[in-house]
Amino acid sequence: MQGMDTQMCVPDTHDNIYASASNAPSGSHGKSSQDRGASHKKENWRISPGNIVDLSHMLSPHIPLFPKDPALRLDTAHTFEDEGYYDCTLFMIEHAGTHVDAPLHFDENGGAIHDIPVEQLISPLVIVDVKDRVSRDENTTVHPDDLLSWENRHGTIPDGAVVIMNSGWHSRYSDPKQYCNADSQGVYHFPGWGEEAAHFLMDERNAVGIGVDTFSLDSGANSTTTGATFPAHNAWLGGGGWGLESVANLDAVPASGAMLIVGMPNLCQGTGMPARLMAAF
Repeated sequence: MQGMDTQMCVPDTHDNIYASASNAPSGSHGKSSQDRGASHKKENWRISPGNIVDLSHMLSPHIPLFPKDPALRLDTAHTFEDEGYYDCTLFMIEHAGTHVDAPLHFDENGGAIHDIPVEQLISPLVIVDVKDRVSRDENTTVHPDDLLSWENRHGTIPDGAVVIMNSGWHSRYSDPKQYCNADSQGVYHFPGWGEEAAHFLMDERNAVGIGVDTFSLDSGANSTTTGATFPAHNAWLGGGGWGLESVANLDAVPASGAMLIVGMPNLCQGTGMPARLMAAF
């Protein structure tokens, strides 16, 4: 990709592109972000919460950083003394803090942030708890059996759901060293999604998003080793789904029955974007 084509973000342009693409051959999984979750029954969705939980970490220059990512920086742009108002210029990578991964992040033909259908940003929330296994293996990944076990307790994963791994890792976020959990070779160790589980949700269920309370949809070992292949990213984003990383406060939300609300800027051609996530139940 040779840079951002701003014409893609002129009003109605990307809608027309998707209308044209509907007649084109489908990709490996036959679904774009526009298609995923399309059959969910929105008329059954109601948000009348007794509880709202913030699932986002606060952004600051002190957040944990993925290898080679630049630090977040706030530079004063205008001051009360000089202009009568105060604001700053914000410098950060798209994938800072709690954020959304668009398909474009791993698929050069995938949808960008502005292509994610707005109706997918309010979705049923499924939380898959793997904390017990993480206590024995920091590099563990979510398996299809974890998803089937969730369904044995709560019923079939709803159409249009966002399925998030709760590994307990979110509790480490305030300590970047513990959150990164790097070894002497600089390889990070934390849990993530397995490729088979991503394919299961892509092919056998109608989820629109997956998420983690760690740095990466993939485990640390699959993300930070030399020549890492990012199998979960490629399986999920490459199939038209979108992801959430560094999700917070998952222990405060029920495994089933909550709705997820994703708030973020509608960035033209963005591969990712920091987000304010809320669970309502």
